[in-house]
Amino acid sequence: MKIRVPKQLIESILINLQPFLEKKDASQITSHVYIEAKNDHCTIKATDSEIGLLITTDNLIIEHEGTITTNGKKLLDIIRILKDDEIILEELNENLHIKQHKSKFKLPIFNFQNFPTFPTLENKSQISLDSISLIKALRNISSSIDSNNPKFELNGALLNIKANSTELVGTDTRRLSVSTINNTSQDQLSIIIPKKAIMEIQKLFMDQINIYYDETNLIIQNSNYYFFSRLINGKFPDYERIIPKESKYTIELPKKEMIESIKMITTISQEIKISFLPHAIVFNSLAADNIEAKTELLFSTGLETPFDLNVNSRYFLDFISLVEDTHFKILLNEPTLPFVLKDKQFITVIMPIII
Repeated sequence: MKIRVPKQLIESILINLQPFLEKKDASQITSHVYIEAKNDHCTIKATDSEIGLLITTDNLIIEHEGTITTNGKKLLDIIRILKDDEIILEELNENLHIKQHKSKFKLPIFNFQNFPTFPTLENKSQISLDSISLIKALRNISSSIDSNNPKFELNGALLNIKANSTELVGTDTRRLSVSTINNTSQDQLSIIIPKKAIMEIQKLFMDQINIYYDETNLIIQNSNYYFFSRLINGKFPDYERIIPKESKYTIELPKKEMIESIKMITTISQEIKISFLPHAIVFNSLAADNIEAKTELLFSTGLETPFDLNVNSRYFLDFISLVEDTHFKILLNEPTLPFVLKDKQFITVIMPIII
């Protein structure tokens, strides 16, 4: 194999592939990128066997067709230090040679036939969803998804397709986020997508995509990328039971002023007390060691009696940062019961701090 490729192109591809590489053991072929030059196209892919990405480009010159694998991190390190000019990648004597002007580097290669295969679209069902709405919904719930929960199903998001709507759900057991997409579907489906896959989907896809699945894998494809992820095998909690069916009080709050007030208190404490008074909202820190922070927002809440809420400010800010309008709603029942933050089709249910 011998190809000539612009630095900017190969560097961008390798950066996108880094999250898909095996990081801990460089002796594994999953720490390698797979490069195939054939029929005027170059295919470059990486996978740790749980998640994978394939990128295809024709913006290069292929002098000799061929296929190799080489360490993806080391190759990127080399590419980064070269000048912004054409780079030659050439297989010689079971090594990959990287050349530019008078600079030369050499990396070992493995037998490309041992590289893990990617799942194919054969016998996969297709999900009919507006992909832009899907990616937005994934962004909304990402911060609520747990990372290292011993219950594996909580380390991902539930994609729950119903007859008249689709819900994306994430929870870390202290909060629950649900983002709803209005759509009609003949097929009903519930799958759990790992958090790592969700984070990469948001980075990679900004346009219309095709989505496929079976019991084991999720595949997302557009003109540039072919992405797959293993699905989490488990039963997601009955999240609808957690969402309060009614509320005693509903207050429409200003986004900008709430962010400013909460951030002022978080310089002292992440745990805060919010007091909703008839004509003001008071924010206090819950820090120990006799350290205090307090600020007040003049605002008509519509309440007749004060309502105190102790809460982790990060949960509040994570939600508010995703609100698109100038206002959002808070739905309250009792100070010790879960409350709801709501913005159109996006809600977060938060468990208050009990003191």
